Amino acid sequence: MFPDGEAELEELLATPSAGLIADLAGIEGDLVVLGAGGKMGPSLCRLARRALDAGGRGDVSVYAVSRWSDPAAARSLAADGVRTVAFDLMDGDPAELPDAGNVVFMVGAKFGSAGAPEHAWAVNAALPDRIARRYPAARIAAFSTGNVYPLVAVGSGGSVETDPVGPVGEYAMSCLGRERVFAHAASTRGTRVALIRLNYAVDLRYGVLADIAAAVYAGEPVDVTTGQANVVWQGYANEVALRSLGHAAAVPFTINLTGPETASVRRLAALFGGEFGREAVMVGVESGSALLSDASRCHELFGYPDVPLRTLVAWQAEWIRRGHPLSGKATKFQVRDGKF
Repeated sequence: MFPDGEAELEELLATPSAGLIADLAGIEGDLVVLGAGGKMGPSLCRLARRALDAGGRGDVSVYAVSRWSDPAAARSLAADGVRTVAFDLMDGDPAELPDAGNVVFMVGAKFGSAGAPEHAWAVNAALPDRIARRYPAARIAAFSTGNVYPLVAVGSGGSVETDPVGPVGEYAMSCLGRERVFAHAASTRGTRVALIRLNYAVDLRYGVLADIAAAVYAGEPVDVTTGQANVVWQGYANEVALRSLGHAAAVPFTINLTGPETASVRRLAALFGGEFGREAVMVGVESGSALLSDASRCHELFGYPDVPLRTLVAWQAEWIRRGHPLSGKATKFQVRDGKF
């Protein structure tokens, strides 16, 4: 089942599960995806469109909202039945956005936030208020991040949704601000909200596995100071985001979204070394803490990720061996001080 190239990868990411088809069959109102031009947005929009069609809901429109600096990406989505909307969310009038009963909020500013924290706060915390006011009666599934938690002991199993938050750095604090703003909309206007704390989606072109595999393949050292990480197949992450719309509530539904494993960076590097027939070079000494989340609640509600970690490792190695493209955008999962 290895997706041999971007076309096959996109096809796999756009294949809905029976659970998603059933959930979206009962959707009320159209779906607007804000920030649809990012790494995960196009595949989420395609997935939603496929699931709706499979469930006999061709009457529901999927709107993909982005500035669309890459017109080819917009044309590709339009060819798949997704309605693309060119719109600057920071400067445009929200009243001009399409009406919808369901919103997936994927907008975020992370990299560069250490040098321009005011931009991170404007995007991550101020913009959500404009969106929440535009869609007070909608169900809103908003992507957040596991960075709202503090670093935890590697043997702890990771933070759970009821643990105290403890964001480190301006990016993480502004993301907690996003959560608080949507929660305010829920408490004051009854907006139904789902908050999705994601840790490191993987789609072979980018992600923690791509970062480690590319370094091993190039003979570059892998820093194991941050010695553990959580990762999850992007197709599963998109499914959970869409299915979370059905759980959105005026008391915000909060869910950790990641894989079931606490993955050892050293072990992953060694596995990639075996895949590539070379010894992985590692530097640093593992810290006793890492950014880790326990996604047991997510797995109980939505099932386990359909592509397990060891399969993702094999796919990632084969993707690189065959020279398929990488995004060139590192996750910076090794960062421990919150400065992105």
